[in-house]
Amino acid sequence: MTLVAGRVVRGGVHAVLNLLFPPLCTSCRARVAEPHSLCAACWSAISFIEGALCARCGIPFDIDPGGETTCGACHAKAHDFDCARALLRYDDASKPLILTFKHGDRLDRAPAFARWMERTGHSLLAETDMIVPVPLHRWRLWKRRYNQAAVLAVFLARQSGKTHAPLALRRSRATRSQGEMPSAKARRRNVLGAFKVPVGNAAAIKGRNVLLIDDVFTTGATLNACARALKRAGAARVDALTLARVVKPAL
Repeated sequence: MTLVAGRVVRGGVHAVLNLLFPPLCTSCRARVAEPHSLCAACWSAISFIEGALCARCGIPFDIDPGGETTCGACHAKAHDFDCARALLRYDDASKPLILTFKHGDRLDRAPAFARWMERTGHSLLAETDMIVPVPLHRWRLWKRRYNQAAVLAVFLARQSGKTHAPLALRRSRATRSQGEMPSAKARRRNVLGAFKVPVGNAAAIKGRNVLLIDDVFTTGATLNACARALKRAGAARVDALTLARVVKPAL
């Protein structure tokens, strides 16, 4: 079969499958043109993080200050990661999408999420040597059955061609859910010393640029704890890319 004929056959098969099983919006299940996408109504409800951002943590500015500017929080307390970027605002529109992906087995959303994250984090991906997901403790992984950060990392590595290192970082002790913590200080205490680079993985980390992947950036406590562990193992740089982040409204 020639190359052209093969493409025609594949196109025909694809058309038949779309007719029998039309692609649906990953949120509301309305019909859409392409698989793993949102319909126009759901897309317009999502608040993407764009425009002028803090050069360090990636929080959006209400007014563009110009240049490579860091926010007041980053000036007051430096992060252990070098740079962080997030795709979506974690709000009433995006929260159901993320929570059902995280807890409700909606892994069909992962390809779209990863594709969007790749666009948001293209500059970080260009500089990284390896993609590392924020790990779950083994008991929580057993209970949940999958790590949502690891699922996103798999698709990002596949799309970007970067090395995927799912075992580079280990959660060495069980912690309470960060969502249960009443304050940023409590979140920091909760994950203090919770992450380690296994001895056998230190050589692969040393001198490398690492991109951490997680679902939601809230206070940055988890990302900071992971970055500290990676830098202690010799990582040259640790950046972070998340699906969403909490953005407090301006007062």
